[in-house]
Amino acid sequence: MKDFRPAKKRAEISVGESARILRELQELTQSQLSELTGIPQATISAIENGRVNLGVERAKVLARALKCHPAVLVFPGWELPLERAA
Repeated sequence: MKDFRPAKKRAEISVGESARILRELQELTQSQLSELTGIPQATISAIENGRVNLGVERAKVLARALKCHPAVLVFPGWELPLERAA
């Protein structure tokens, strides 16, 4: 474990960018995600572009559809201190 080196952070991403990345990795369009979640496509677009706050309830719905934990969407840049992570 002494050879462990934490990865360097390469980019800061926003909540909306996190949602877009997860959606695109699953090869979903905004319209398809809208159908899965019941969230209007225009709202998904606004979230991804930072015009609308995600909010906890929307995060839960999107996380279910994107198969991730809601915290991945709500706190995309959050880190644990190294001594607590291991």
